[in-house]
Amino acid sequence: MAASGSSGAGRADNGYGSQQPRRRKGPGALATTYLVIYNVVMTAGWLVIAVGLVRAYLTKGSYHSLYYSIEKPLKFFQTGALLEILHCAFGIVPSSVVLTAFQVMSRVFLTWAVTHSVKEVQNEDSVLLFVVAWTITEIIRYSFYTFSLLNHLPYLIKWARYTLFIVLYPMGVSGELLTIYAALPFVRQAGLYSISLPNKYNFSFDYYTFLILVMISYIPIFPQLYFHMLHQRRKVLSYTEEHKKSE
Repeated sequence: MAASGSSGAGRADNGYGSQQPRRRKGPGALATTYLVIYNVVMTAGWLVIAVGLVRAYLTKGSYHSLYYSIEKPLKFFQTGALLEILHCAFGIVPSSVVLTAFQVMSRVFLTWAVTHSVKEVQNEDSVLLFVVAWTITEIIRYSFYTFSLLNHLPYLIKWARYTLFIVLYPMGVSGELLTIYAALPFVRQAGLYSISLPNKYNFSFDYYTFLILVMISYIPIFPQLYFHMLHQRRKVLSYTEEHKKSE
């Protein structure tokens, strides 16, 4: 489900600097250096996307069809998030491999298997909706991880990380669902990625039905993740306030 990572605190914290009273052992010096470089590059990449959106809007004077102005960097840096699965798999970051893979792959799926594959939806305003949500989210998220690794996390970034999702998460989910919905008639007409019987493998797959199931999966997952993030916000920010008072 792409939404899980589309709106601030939605993706698992990936273990970069625990904000809880109980501290985990951090990565070694070499791993820390690598993670700082990775997060700085990813922050810069999403900033490039943000600047591209603003420049395209100022040039065109319209928010329609802005996707084409950031298509290549969006694909590159969103696909680059696949490395986060390896970070978990190799123990560089103490997060669940399964959860991280689910969240990253859902975003990659929406980027390539929906928006890239169904050209007709690229003009939809819903694409801009989730792209803007992703962009703001990722700039904050990767900045959060970078400063956490350097042990110099500004409160403003922490606050943004655990607050802006309140708006960005529903915004991202709405954009994702509307984009998938807009793709359905084109997928059905073209038979995109579908496999019909008979064939030598005696196997069939209907991509149209699969996309509908993906949309339905948002119903149970969205509320759980959203309320979990609200709980995390209270936990993290209240601990920060208590810590400030005790100093």
